[in-house]
Amino acid sequence: MAEPGNLSRSATTTGGHLTGAVRSVAELLPRWGDWSPAIRAPGADLLSGLIVALVALPLALGFGVSSGLGAAAGLTTAVVAGVVAAVFGGSRFQVSGPTGAMTVVLVPIVAQYGPSGVLAVGLVAGVMLVVLAFAGVGRAVRYMPAPVIEGFTAGIAVVIALQQVPAALGIEGAEGGKVWQSAFAAVRRFVESPSILTPMVALMVAVAILIGGRYLPRVPFSLLAVVAATVGAQLFDLDLARIGTIPSGFSAPTLSFLHLGDLTSLIAPALAVAALAALESLLSATAADSMAVGTRHNPDRELFGQGLANIAAPLFGGVPATGAIARTAVNVRSGARTRLAALTHALILAAIVYLAAGLVAEIPLAALAGVLLATTVRMVETASVLAIARATRADTIVMVATFLVTVVFDLVTAVAVGVGFAAILALRAVAKSARIEQVPLEGDDHMTEEHELLREHIVAYRIDGALFFAAAHRFLLELAEVADVKVVILRMSRVTALDATGAIVLKDAITKLEHRHITVLISGIKPEHLRPLEALGVFTTADSEERHVFDTTPRAISYARMLVFPDHHYVSTSTED
Repeated sequence: MAEPGNLSRSATTTGGHLTGAVRSVAELLPRWGDWSPAIRAPGADLLSGLIVALVALPLALGFGVSSGLGAAAGLTTAVVAGVVAAVFGGSRFQVSGPTGAMTVVLVPIVAQYGPSGVLAVGLVAGVMLVVLAFAGVGRAVRYMPAPVIEGFTAGIAVVIALQQVPAALGIEGAEGGKVWQSAFAAVRRFVESPSILTPMVALMVAVAILIGGRYLPRVPFSLLAVVAATVGAQLFDLDLARIGTIPSGFSAPTLSFLHLGDLTSLIAPALAVAALAALESLLSATAADSMAVGTRHNPDRELFGQGLANIAAPLFGGVPATGAIARTAVNVRSGARTRLAALTHALILAAIVYLAAGLVAEIPLAALAGVLLATTVRMVETASVLAIARATRADTIVMVATFLVTVVFDLVTAVAVGVGFAAILALRAVAKSARIEQVPLEGDDHMTEEHELLREHIVAYRIDGALFFAAAHRFLLELAEVADVKVVILRMSRVTALDATGAIVLKDAITKLEHRHITVLISGIKPEHLRPLEALGVFTTADSEERHVFDTTPRAISYARMLVFPDHHYVSTSTED
């Protein structure tokens, strides 16, 4: 039977855990403070929401078509995910919906599992994002290397551009396992039977957006260009492929795909979708913070909001969504102050779904291809790419590797490869910074003492930096070259890290020196580095079980002289390391 005191402590611990869990949940939920400024002065947010909706309409249609589920799915995603993420997300400026990066991931999923599989993947990915939010993973995005982000973004831009090639050339049914393969197939078929009309429409729309956006950035040239292309196609009865029928309202699909066997096969693509949604949303929220003054998003709450958005969107026939960098930037630059702007954008798009579905159906696919081609041009920050390319060769390697893997394979693999390259190159740099060298001793007359030590066949080396697996082999080679000495003192006060490999290599080096009848002493080692060395028996010599470790270098020198000249007695009162 438990004692009353133990029961009390157990209850207190349980209560503390419950309080912490409640506090964690509360931090992810909406607050009155998110909306009170919008209620007092909604004007700026309503205007910004209208501008963002005008920009988002052609993008939502285009990304819906590119994903393979159609324009209606893109609009539905922009509305449903836009509303949910605006309410529950962690950034007051974030605008969510379908994005080009997500369509790149969805195309192979549509090909393998069909439309219902995409809906199921989105729902499962949403649940994963909610779990990541409660696990506090959102804060990890701050560790993403800049070369990976730039290479990833440039790769996405190229992939989106390649996706638009068939529509821009007026080619239907271009086949290919990868997006670049289908683009090449479309070009080959176009060369065999060229037609200038469709490419001209796409090119004119893209040029109008790029030139107009440069000189009048607040004007929604993407919408104006699409409207002009649609009116022109109607007036001159141009033979252009159109979007087609848009349902007037939202339809709730049947997720019959979600039985256990199918769900298991969807785990891998759902992980890819969740990883991309988390990465793109957090990067977008970070970009919004940098554009606005005095704002900071909650990364875990942002994941929570995106998770709920991706759970809700498939229930209405929408594709997986993320925070959209381009639309979020328009929102900030249009004067948005609160979440009301993102919510307004979604509600305006909902009105279009209900009231103007017939008009939207007449938009030429080539016009949407032009919109997305212009978007890819504006996605890449050329100055940032060039700055990273000029920085260091390692940064260039990481950026180029991420870019190539994004284009040739897929986005999640690209991020993994990019981070892996960055980690390897960072370890290489840290390993190169670790060194062992004979450094002057502290004191007023250190030159005299050093020469005296050398005459006594005693040498003191200082190890600087991290002694871990990446640097250990070179350390062993350098230390093994010590010659014509009787005692080696390793000054370890400046060792910043020591792992098991470093400890093993240190032990091997000491063993090799002792086989040559050279005694090794260690001075100034930190307590946290002492444990792995003791566990591996580094401090035992070949002849005895005595620990050869000292608090300071002068004490190690005194002991070394006693070993070399046992008939003399040296005493050092210095406390220098």
